[in-house]
Parts: sequence; structure tokens; C-alpha cells
Amino acid sequence: MATDATSIDWELRLGFLIHDVSRLRRSAFDRCLKPLNVTRSQWWVLAYLSREDGMTQSQLAEELDLGKVAVGGLIDRLEKGGLVRRDADPSDRRVNRVFLEPKSKQLIAKMRKVSHRMNEQILSGLVDEKLEAAATTLDAMKRNLLDYLQQNEV
Repeated sequence: MATDATSIDWELRLGFLIHDVSRLRRSAFDRCLKPLNVTRSQWWVLAYLSREDGMTQSQLAEELDLGKVAVGGLIDRLEKGGLVRRDADPSDRRVNRVFLEPKSKQLIAKMRKVSHRMNEQILSGLVDEKLEAAATTLDAMKRNLLDYLQQNEV
């Protein structure tokens, strides 16, 4: 990549755009979830469990890039709301697995509808070719970042 002033401006602009879109999307998503009385963090726990029910708390912490204590607090609140339950792992009683309760399935269905409507509005007016190009570019950037982090582990 060139290192002239124009490319540096582009690199800064791209970084700011990615950050701003991510921040604004999070704010919009929080606003959409508010009537359902669920936080974005709780939604992510439920979303991961809906894909792989019975994950360990450690797996959830890793997937969500959160500490084990923070995930434990999220699970506590979801458990109090009757949305999840913890069961000891049959092969290792020190490990807790987290399972969705039937009540959570209805909430997840509502959250997916809300998310779908929000995404329709966010993507309004964008043609599939542009969306595919953006997704391909972001995916490549993500892979490059993961490679960078792996090569530069502390």
C-alpha cells in the first residue's frame, strides 16, 4: 500500500467509518432491544446459546471476548429471568454448562425479528453487489487482524 498523504487520509477515514458504523449500529440495536427488556450483552449470550446450547461459561467468555466474571454476571441475570439455567458438566463437576430455557426461545424469536427489521433499514438502498463487496472486504480485514494478533501475541 502506498504511503503518500492520500493513502494515509484514506486509512484514517476508513478506521473512523468502521468505528462510527459499529458504534451507531450498537446504539440503534440497544434502542430496538429496550422494549424487550434485554441488553445487547444478554442478547449475545442468548444468540450464541441458540447456535450451540450447552456451552460452558468459559466458552461463552471467549466467544464474547469478556472476562469470566462478567459472563457469570450476565448468566446470573438471565438465570433470574428464567431464560437460562446452569448445569454441572457430567464429566467435570467444576465446569458449568449453560442451557436455554423454553422461555428464552420466544424472546430469541422476537429479538431476531427486531434485528431483521433494523438490518433492513440499515441496508436500505444498498444493492447486493455493494453489500457483497463490503462483506468481502471486511472479512479480509478481519482475517488480516486475526493473523496480526496471532503473530504478535504477548
